Amino acid sequence: MSVTIPPGLLAQRALGKDWSDWLDRLPRLTADLLDDWHLVPDGESLHGYCSLVVPVRDADGVPGGLKITFDGDEESAHEGLALQHWGGRGAVRLRRADPRRRALLLDWLPGPDLGDAWDVEACEVVGGLYGRLHLPALPQLATVSSYVERWLRELDGLGRDIPVPRRYVDQALALGADLLADEAPSVVVHGDLHYANVMADEAGEWLAIDPKPMAGDRHYEPAPMLWNRMDELTGPLAVGSVRDGLRRRFHALVDAAGLDEARARDWVVVRMVVNAGWTVQDAREAQRALTSDEQDWITRCIAITKAVQD
Repeated sequence: MSVTIPPGLLAQRALGKDWSDWLDRLPRLTADLLDDWHLVPDGESLHGYCSLVVPVRDADGVPGGLKITFDGDEESAHEGLALQHWGGRGAVRLRRADPRRRALLLDWLPGPDLGDAWDVEACEVVGGLYGRLHLPALPQLATVSSYVERWLRELDGLGRDIPVPRRYVDQALALGADLLADEAPSVVVHGDLHYANVMADEAGEWLAIDPKPMAGDRHYEPAPMLWNRMDELTGPLAVGSVRDGLRRRFHALVDAAGLDEARARDWVVVRMVVNAGWTVQDAREAQRALTSDEQDWITRCIAITKAVQD
């Protein structure tokens, strides 16, 4: 049975040959999985940045989601392992997995996600999920440290001529080195827990989806809750300044999760400056100037870095 690949996912062909090759294989791969797992499509296909999600029903008529991820995405390589470890506690339940084909069969979550919740309430929900997800680390997972060591080297290698205040670059390099040298207990870190990656099940329980699992410091988590939904902090319904809004979110996360405020703040600084550096790096590798969207993103990264420290 054929499945239509969403245009938004097909657009990733622009990212290179590895993506094009996977997208060429994807229709047949999807059809094979539907056949092998006795699944029937049950709605329009969805997609993330690097995955296809097909609403399905199994042989017993139970709804689910067949998720197939781009095989070149390193950070989601152990998604199934983490979901199995969580066992449906705080995260969507995994029903079946094929690591070789990067395929997962998940419970169907009807939603909504946290996108329309009051942002402070959403931060309290996510802060509560941290405690359920941060189980002792699995030995198979790559470590936060291994990623961050590489990212800091790349940031340092960009030199001084980047559109980020040098004091923040120097601060991120120093804080990153300190955090890696003073390692906290290692837990399973979701890595990308934000409003759209928390969905309600049929009973209304909030569950995490789409982890980029690593083993490391739980204080690494909060940054995505700050950089997403920032537009509403400047809109007509905004309460206070952007700085005030970001600090409300940060403190709601820290309080709900029982995090060490200073350590969580340091990780936010490191992650935001690294994110800005990646944007510069991407433009340089493509031998082009920064786009207006990229400039806006760097401005956002700087604003968050500043807000959590002022």
